[in-house]
Amino acid sequence: MPQNYVPIFIFIAVVGSLLPITLILAKLVRPENPNKTKLMPYECGIDPVDSARGRYTVRYYIIAILFVVFDVETIFLFPWAVKFKAFGVFGLVEILIFLVILIVGYIWVWKKGALEWI
Repeated sequence: MPQNYVPIFIFIAVVGSLLPITLILAKLVRPENPNKTKLMPYECGIDPVDSARGRYTVRYYIIAILFVVFDVETIFLFPWAVKFKAFGVFGLVEILIFLVILIVGYIWVWKKGALEWI
């Protein structure tokens, strides 16, 4: 093992030991006096109106997953666009296959009606 990594390992060990130490010290030092007011959820100084366990429709999750998919697509497309000339024809074919798969998936989601709200 090269000597250059020793400071990094020491840093990781120190940081890794500080977290449990501070959590244990905070648990030992804090006062223990729970009451009804402290156990209530805080909502801008106003008493909560309804339960915090509201239900969401599945469509919100589908849109969230689609957002993540297209966000990852952007993460892959940006470096490819920056180094387009270095990749050549092989890189072009690769990204076209990637885009075709994404477009087919988008069309499938569209045909299933996941993008319609009413």
